[in-house]
Amino acid sequence: MIRDDILTLLNNTEDFLSGQEISEKLGVSRTAIWKHINSLKNMGYDIESVNNKGYRLLSSPDLLTADVIKSYLKTGFIKDICYYPKTDSTNIRAKALSAEGKPSGTLVIAEEQTAGKGRRGRVWISPPKESIYMSLLLKPDIDVLNASMLTLIAAMAITKAIKELFPKNKDCCIKWPNDVVVGGKKICGILTEMTTEADYIKDVVIGIGINANTKHFDTEISDIATSLYLSYGTNVNRAELVAIVMHHLGRYYEIYLKTQDMSGLLDEYNSMLVNINREIMIIENNKEWHAKAMGINDRGALIVETSDGTRKEIISGEVSVRGIYGYV
Repeated sequence: MIRDDILTLLNNTEDFLSGQEISEKLGVSRTAIWKHINSLKNMGYDIESVNNKGYRLLSSPDLLTADVIKSYLKTGFIKDICYYPKTDSTNIRAKALSAEGKPSGTLVIAEEQTAGKGRRGRVWISPPKESIYMSLLLKPDIDVLNASMLTLIAAMAITKAIKELFPKNKDCCIKWPNDVVVGGKKICGILTEMTTEADYIKDVVIGIGINANTKHFDTEISDIATSLYLSYGTNVNRAELVAIVMHHLGRYYEIYLKTQDMSGLLDEYNSMLVNINREIMIIENNKEWHAKAMGINDRGALIVETSDGTRKEIISGEVSVRGIYGYV
C-alpha cells in the first residue's frame, strides 16, 4: 500500500521529506501523498507539515500490525508477518502456519494471547496493549542436537536491541541461558519448540514475550519481573523494538548457521552474561551448590569453576542457575 510505503520512508528519515521527493520515489501524485499523509494522521501518527520543507514524522502510535512493523524493518531476514489482534498462542499459530507451508522467516505476532505459554508449562499472562508476544518460524538445515542454541541467539538479539534503544541507561544482560534481565529483574521470556521427523528438523518456533509497557506486576512476581517502562521510565514503541530484535536475530542466525554452534558468537554472548566471573548457585536434583560462572562454551553450556579449581559444564534444561543473593 502507498500509505505503508510513505510510512516506511518517514520512519527511515530524520529530516523533512518533501512531497515531491515522496512522489518521485513512489510514482504517485503529490495530491495522493497529501491524502495518505492525512490518513496516517487520523491513525494517530504525529506528522509535521511545513511549507517548502515537506513532512517529518514526530511520533507514532503504539501499533503492532504487520504494516507498521514492516515500516521499521531493515532486514530481509523476515519473509512474512502474520498479525492477530487476539489469538491463543503465537507459538501455536506459528506451528500451524508452518504446516500450511509458510516459509522460514515468518514472524507471528499478537496484540493479545489467551493461552500464552512459558517454560515448563507455565502460563504467560498476555494482556493487550502492554507487551510484545511474538513467535519466529525457522526451518534450519541443522543437526537436531544443535537447535537448542537458537534460544541463546534469541536472548542475544533481544539484549542487543534493548541496549540500542536505551544506550545510556541501566545495563541489559542475559542470565544464562536465555533470561533477559534489566536491573536484576526478568524482562523477557523465550520458549523454543521444535518439530522433528526421523532425524531432521521440520521447523523451530522461537516464542518471545517482552514486558514492554507494563505498569505493574502482581506481588508474587514483582520482586523478579520488570518492564522496559518501569526500568527506563518511558513507553516503548513496540513495533520499532520488534524490528530491531529481528534485525539482530537475523544477523546472529547467519553467523550461527556457518558453524551450527556458538563459536562465532562466544565472546559477544559472554560479554552480555550478567553473572560472569561471579559466584552463582546451581540447583540440581533438589541440591544446591556454589561455583563461579566462567562463561559459555561453543555448545552453549555454562562453564563453572568450583572452590577447588575444578571446571564443570552445566547443561541447559538439566539444572537451574541463579545468583547466590537472589534471582541474578
